[in-house]
Amino acid sequence: MSKKLSLKISGMHCASCAANITINLKKSAGIESAEVNFTAGKATVEFDETMIDPEKIKKIIKDTGYEIVENGTAREHEHSHGTREEKSLKKKTIIGILLSAPLLLRMIWMWDIPGAYLGVSATNWVQAGLAFSVVFFLGRQFHRNAAKALFRGQADMDTLISLGTLASYGYSVYAMFAGGDLYFEGAATITTLILLGRWLEFKTRDRASLSMKKLLELGVKKARVLARGGFVLKDINEVKIGDILFVKAGEKIPLDGEIIDGRSSVDESMLTGESLPVYKEKGADVFGATMNLDGAIKIKVTKNGENTVLAQIIRTVEEAQRFKAPAQRLADKISAVFVPVVVGIAFLTFIGWFLATGDPGEAIINAVAVLVISCPCALGVATPIAIMVGSSVGAKNGILIKNGESFEKAKNADIVVFDKTGTLTEGKPTVEKILKNKKYYFTEEIILKIAGGLAENSDHPLSRAVFAHAKSLKIKPDRVADSKEVPGRGVYAHCETTAEKLSHVILLGNRRLLSEFGLDTAWADEITERYKDQGGTLLFTSRGPEVIGAILLTDKLKPGSAEAIKDTKAAGIEPVIISGDSRTSVEAIAKTLGVEKYFAEVLPGDKMAKVREFRKSGKKVVFAGDGINDAPAMIEADLGIAMASGADIAKESGDIIIMQNDPRKIMEAIRLSQKTFRTIRGNLFWAFFYNILAIPLAMAGFISPMIAALAMGLSDVTVIGNSLRIYRRK
Repeated sequence: MSKKLSLKISGMHCASCAANITINLKKSAGIESAEVNFTAGKATVEFDETMIDPEKIKKIIKDTGYEIVENGTAREHEHSHGTREEKSLKKKTIIGILLSAPLLLRMIWMWDIPGAYLGVSATNWVQAGLAFSVVFFLGRQFHRNAAKALFRGQADMDTLISLGTLASYGYSVYAMFAGGDLYFEGAATITTLILLGRWLEFKTRDRASLSMKKLLELGVKKARVLARGGFVLKDINEVKIGDILFVKAGEKIPLDGEIIDGRSSVDESMLTGESLPVYKEKGADVFGATMNLDGAIKIKVTKNGENTVLAQIIRTVEEAQRFKAPAQRLADKISAVFVPVVVGIAFLTFIGWFLATGDPGEAIINAVAVLVISCPCALGVATPIAIMVGSSVGAKNGILIKNGESFEKAKNADIVVFDKTGTLTEGKPTVEKILKNKKYYFTEEIILKIAGGLAENSDHPLSRAVFAHAKSLKIKPDRVADSKEVPGRGVYAHCETTAEKLSHVILLGNRRLLSEFGLDTAWADEITERYKDQGGTLLFTSRGPEVIGAILLTDKLKPGSAEAIKDTKAAGIEPVIISGDSRTSVEAIAKTLGVEKYFAEVLPGDKMAKVREFRKSGKKVVFAGDGINDAPAMIEADLGIAMASGADIAKESGDIIIMQNDPRKIMEAIRLSQKTFRTIRGNLFWAFFYNILAIPLAMAGFISPMIAALAMGLSDVTVIGNSLRIYRRK
């Protein structure tokens, strides 16, 4: 049986580390797939539990030379480990600069120390000592990691650094006794510059993951739980579904739940991006990590652990970060063989220069430059770092990207198909007017009794609005048994009147439903024409052969709908409205918003067919609608964007979920996806271009080892820095 395991790994310092872990995992029987994300420090493994267990998988990773961080301590470890590593790199870099400076100064100012020992001048001994301290003490991690990789029959970035600095230092020691030029300053400076590069990379990578870290830090660790007649503080992991929690004003709500007592305003901006507080009272849902602002409340826990909205958001963002663009998959393949190939190129460089000049010193220097300047890390982080920033920025702003492919899917969008109800409109229709057919003598109350009875058992938003209106007027709806709903049409039932002992059909629906039952639609046509410019929806009520009245319902446009359409057009993308509502209603909305293409009276199943029609014409289609009801159309579209309809994110069908009830976020999500994908392409271009250009220049002797070390360190920083530009979305 196939299972998935997600592990937090510490100790990875470049893309080659991730590649080595992946290779070792895939060698093992029972492992179906393995993805290791160096940037996020995560491994995701799919395995057959009948052939291999999680402990064996962890052992493979540990044997490769890396540490597994258990779930319970992952966040604390990540924070403390990150702080320690950053401080250690900073300290080593500063000491390295202080020890390397005299060696570099001697190239300008030829300082000398009198005396000699074993036939070697004191000056050279001092140079050897300073370089030894830098290469073997400050840079010991490079040699230790290279030795571990060699023992496993593998090679990584540290292999290149270790070979380069050891070759430079070793030859200098030989030349010190045999006579010849010394390159101690090269070995020390290379080590120092690479430490500097890793420190800068660590700081920029840390900034790139800042939004994700903030998400992880949102949760609370303790909650006041009702126990033995009072409230006691408990660890959040001990709280169970059904427990009663007490939350004071100014405190974070610990877990998802329902308010059972009290009322308050809640700041949900950390989940939805919406800055305005939301008023909550008894019966309202609240979510863990949101801030209770101004009233004490008691809540009953409905979700805990990995099922809370916050946990789902974090899990979704992490899943999105596993995405690899096609070019990144090529980069990963190159990274896997990159180091052995570079070692071979460096060896050929040494042979070539030695044969051409006869000078082993010059040959070693150029070979070292090749080893040091090569950088598979830039290739490895090109996609993950951009995805990390893009998905984290989205989550911070109420845009939840469920899968990384969304970044690529959005790049060439031609059309955005907006489902009208709930996307452009509030999705909360209200009864505007009751219309009586003067041909018959039925009062508004009787019309609402019949309509309310039919609407009571229907979940359609229009039916709920009709039933709620009847209830608000204290009108008791007729009891209707065995009602049937016709998708896209309405509701009908067979009813028998006690007084007349007659059986007849009653219905509540649109004009099409009247036609299907063979009823006279003359009055319905007249009413439709009269109210066509009001943008409302008409539901007709009939009793037997008589169309006795109509109910006009309106659904207000959301405040941001006009701007959302304007933004779509400004981006060169065509907006289209699709709805199951009447033509007059959809036409009025389209006219108000300035949308030229719209489709009305479209059945739920036909929305998918309409999307397929657009795609067959060569268009790239984005469908924005309800994440559950519009699932087929979203799956058919190139990219599906769902306006979140509830607390269970996992049920939403869209590739992207808008957590905030604002249609303007639709284009914001598309723009963010497009910018992230452009960044990925830019990163990959730079990473390939750098290595293609740098290695030949180093082979030709145009780049010294010190410049090579600086260039290699800065290449990673350049890729990460380019990704950080995503934060500046506008």
